Amino acid sequence: MAGNFLLKTIFGFLLKHRVISIGTKYYPTNETEQEYVEMVNYTRTMLLEIEKANINTQNIFQNLLKEVGHGNIPENRRFIEIKPAEDNVNEYALMSNIIMGSDRYLYVEVFSGNKRIIDEFVQIIKKENGVIVERSNTEIVSRLLSKNDAIRVGVELIKIGMERAIDVRAAVGMTGAAAIERSINLNKKIGETSGVGFTKLGGEFAIVFSSKITKLEGAPAVYDNYLFIDAFDSTQFIEEQGRDKLLKLMNEVRDYIEKDCKGKIEGYREGGDDLIANLPTKDAALRAGIDSSWHALNNGARLRVGIGKSRREAGERAQMADDIKIWNNSPVMVFDLADGIYAYYVPSEFSRAVIEFLQEKKGRVVLIFIFVFIVTLIGWNVGYWEFGLVAIGLALLYALTA
Repeated sequence: MAGNFLLKTIFGFLLKHRVISIGTKYYPTNETEQEYVEMVNYTRTMLLEIEKANINTQNIFQNLLKEVGHGNIPENRRFIEIKPAEDNVNEYALMSNIIMGSDRYLYVEVFSGNKRIIDEFVQIIKKENGVIVERSNTEIVSRLLSKNDAIRVGVELIKIGMERAIDVRAAVGMTGAAAIERSINLNKKIGETSGVGFTKLGGEFAIVFSSKITKLEGAPAVYDNYLFIDAFDSTQFIEEQGRDKLLKLMNEVRDYIEKDCKGKIEGYREGGDDLIANLPTKDAALRAGIDSSWHALNNGARLRVGIGKSRREAGERAQMADDIKIWNNSPVMVFDLADGIYAYYVPSEFSRAVIEFLQEKKGRVVLIFIFVFIVTLIGWNVGYWEFGLVAIGLALLYALTA
């Protein structure tokens, strides 16, 4: 579904933005993932590129410094590229991050067996709110709250190891197995040298150290994840369905953000058509925004959603949704990814019907095109261009009734 070139081209032209995907090719492995995938595909939710991210190794490293904190990645490091990042946003990776959350697995290997230092590493990981999954005298598999936390803790463990002339390998992955595999790939690339490997935007990278690390800041870089939600044309919604329906809907959105996404509501007036919330992580903000959009649409309302690091940035991105439409506004969520701007767009019921028809009845579409082309060509040759309009009318009738 996500790879339909013709549909992406058509809707990209209509929306004036590149369509990266329609639906998702993410393969669910549990009930929660199944629900998300079914909803994305049922609504034909599209991932749009508003401002293209400039994805290259240098930008990825600068973004990493900003996210992890300059003080947590010391100067005597070497940043290496094991596999280049894709110069494109991967909808599968984005969807998996939204569904699965931001927590990541950290695999740590000590090249010379040392039970005492492993015990110390376990305590440090636990202090950083990590969960120990497995351990031995030379290895630890743990789960941290985010990729950035895992990288930061990995560097801290490497520092402790190097102070005792012990090389430490760390690697981060979405699963324990993925982290271990990343460590193996890093070993092949640099040998038994201290370093931490991880992925970013489809690429594989590592921070490597050949001399002792002097000082680390220790504290994680903290960012706000603001979510701005506003209902399109709430006046018309109230006229058609009543103010009580809007009140009930917005209260449901507020409760979901607070209870399920652990968000803090910072601006909401009872009975109003907008709210602003601060979420603990970006994936929680994305999940809250897209879930709220689907829920509102199911109740006859259309939301515009913006996500940013400040209230103003979130509000400005929500305003960008006003121009992302074909005819009338549909639910849109605008957010940043790397140094680019992207959006999830939920097409109208009519647009979804068109997509479904084009996807599931390709043979009929080809037949209609040939019929219209031939009749129009004959009409022009005999001097009756109106034949083309008649052919289009007959084709539409056939498409709707056959």
